[in-house]
Amino acid sequence: MTVYVNKVRGIDDAIVTMFMSKRSWTREKEMHIRDLVQQATVDYTGKIDPSVSPELNDHIAKLCKWGVNHITMLRFVDFSITVEGLHRGGQDDWDAHAKRFDNRIIRTSTRLSTFADEMSDFYKDKIIPTDTALGILGITTPDTIVHDGVSYVRTHNGYIREDMKDDKDVKRGLYMLSIPSNFIFKIDLTEYGHVFKERREGGTANPEVKQVAEAVADGIQNLVPWFTRDLLMSIKN
Repeated sequence: MTVYVNKVRGIDDAIVTMFMSKRSWTREKEMHIRDLVQQATVDYTGKIDPSVSPELNDHIAKLCKWGVNHITMLRFVDFSITVEGLHRGGQDDWDAHAKRFDNRIIRTSTRLSTFADEMSDFYKDKIIPTDTALGILGITTPDTIVHDGVSYVRTHNGYIREDMKDDKDVKRGLYMLSIPSNFIFKIDLTEYGHVFKERREGGTANPEVKQVAEAVADGIQNLVPWFTRDLLMSIKN
């Protein structure tokens, strides 16, 4: 399984929010902040280089200080994340937070895709599907069986009624939760604070889901060094 934190956006917008409430904002100040962020941005990912601008560093530090309580400020910071190979059961767990992603999540469809003898890295060497076990034991199963006068044909993980053997809605009924799933989602900094608290290492989530949560935290901090695990844990959300 691999987790990619693709990019961060909105740091300049989030900093600008600090100057709005007390009416210290000016358009000139806003454009200066945007210039600072642009100058310190390393590449298309939005990664910030802390060595470029002490002034920007101070702004981001203050954003983190105030944003943990004024959580709308941190909602202006958005991340794009791609996950490759999380098992489908873990994908279901991650989907439980779809509201936190503002429903911005698209995953591999079990209806539109075909899966064979596949499983995520977490389950390799931990489980042996029945078909694989029978092969190891040298036990063969018939290509067709008849049950209650109806013919069923062999496929991965079982048998499908012969007249429905190519029906994708039927085929996915035999897929195991260990199959690998890919997905892409977007989430803002405030909401990821909540997801991280629920799914991080040390909690009660599935081990592979914890790996996703921790890898995303690593990726976020790699892009913006101020956005640490301590910050995620401190956001009041």
